[in-house]
Amino acid sequence: MGTLFMQKGVFLVWICLFGLRFICGTAAQGTVFVDGKVAIGRIDRHFICATLDWWPPEKCDYGTCPWDHASFLNLDLNNIIFLNAIKAFSPLKIRLGGTLQDKVIYQTEDHKQPCVSFVRNMTEMFDFTPGCLPLSRWDELNAFFNKSEASIIFGLNALYGRSVHRGGLSVGAWDPSNAESLIRYTVKKGYTIHGWELGNELSGSGVGTRVAADQYASDTIALNKIVQDAYKNSETKPLVLAPGGFFDEGWFRELVNKAGASFDVATHHIYNLGPGRDEHLIEKILDPSYLDGEADTFSKLHNILKSSGSSVVAWVGEAGGAYNSGRNHVTNAFAFSFWYLDQLGMSASYDTKTYCRQTLIGGNYGLLNTTTFVPNPDYYSALLWHRLMGRNVLSTSFSGTKKIRAYAHCAKQSQGITVLLINLDGNTTIHARVDFNGTMLHRRKHRRHHSLRKSSIQLSKSSKIASNTREEYHLTAKDGDLQSQTMLLNGNALTVDSFGNIPTLDPIFVNSTEAITVAPFSIVFVHIPYVLLSACS
Repeated sequence: MGTLFMQKGVFLVWICLFGLRFICGTAAQGTVFVDGKVAIGRIDRHFICATLDWWPPEKCDYGTCPWDHASFLNLDLNNIIFLNAIKAFSPLKIRLGGTLQDKVIYQTEDHKQPCVSFVRNMTEMFDFTPGCLPLSRWDELNAFFNKSEASIIFGLNALYGRSVHRGGLSVGAWDPSNAESLIRYTVKKGYTIHGWELGNELSGSGVGTRVAADQYASDTIALNKIVQDAYKNSETKPLVLAPGGFFDEGWFRELVNKAGASFDVATHHIYNLGPGRDEHLIEKILDPSYLDGEADTFSKLHNILKSSGSSVVAWVGEAGGAYNSGRNHVTNAFAFSFWYLDQLGMSASYDTKTYCRQTLIGGNYGLLNTTTFVPNPDYYSALLWHRLMGRNVLSTSFSGTKKIRAYAHCAKQSQGITVLLINLDGNTTIHARVDFNGTMLHRRKHRRHHSLRKSSIQLSKSSKIASNTREEYHLTAKDGDLQSQTMLLNGNALTVDSFGNIPTLDPIFVNSTEAITVAPFSIVFVHIPYVLLSACS
């Protein structure tokens, strides 16, 4: 798609022609308030993360088996779309883990234990027998990760050596010997790992089983000692992450207080929409009050870390929204970008550093189609976030309707800011203006320069285009169908080409005097290059 410059009349006609479906509906005015004085959070340079899971093809939920060959034990590493999809982020953080990780044995070089596959057995915890990671597959994976420039976080088996009580408390200390063998093998081979994470969903009441916080603290300290020793001759050391489970305020507080000096990242999981079989998922996604509910978790974890005196930071280590593999044509469709992007914006506003989406591929909530590897809508939402939203998070609110979700960051690798607007209303077009610290952005030039200067904002002089226009990226569903798996960017369907290349994500350019138009059931990223805020300096 070529560069487009849009004046008001032409822009509206163009949107009608390309089916963004808002001209004939109702319209309302609104204001985005952005406080540009100080940043309220600072995300990692590479905030977007996605997961790869262990689930075999036999993993089924509600009568369907949506995993196919998406386990990283049998995933096709030669698929060109898969390679290109990861390389588009350069780098994409990938967390390897999931429910079965605490039942995995790592093959050792002496081959003392047989390396067997997971076998479905309904009498076993999580309905599968223990499985094994062959070193040959670990070699293949690392060769692929190097080629795709991915940044890897690996989830370790935290139940190894314990007395595991299904549905109850698992007791005894973690036996780190098997994990240590994999870590030392990885160092010896020169494979780059961004972080080693201990366990999956064993915090609080746990899933399947649980481990007490004081014991988990001791185990985390043990992991840190192993990592420090294994990497003692390395220039950089990987992160140590824990616990990779659901947030429980007392449990997390105890872990941080007792082991805060021995790990870097507190990871928690989010499935706040409930089970994938829920037929009302879209209703929840479109309900602002329901979306607001997760803020309590972000806030409480932020406060625990802030008051701990440690340097531990928060990540969302796994988030699929709806558990048990999600729901087809919801969690892999356009509608889910409302939830996903709102989660990214909300978590960042509470100083979450990285957000890992369940999954990159696999189940019904993958960024990529499980069988074809073709990107689902959320892939493009993630890629736009990655390219446009900078590290500094700005306090942002919206006045006019509760159906608009608004977030803003300093722009990434450019001047100005990027605003994200999500319209959960299917009938109303919103015409929004941006107010910085109480001063309207859209004013005549000679007045704007004077008033913005009072609010610690300066005009950008980087280019003629930047001083007069802004870049907009309008995301809508094909044919207005929220359950469509095709996303439109500025009216054009986003599809890979015959060579497996990810499409370019081109904006339209809009005159700075025009309000931002947000169609019903649409998402808009707006890069505004012509202001400089003190929070972004």
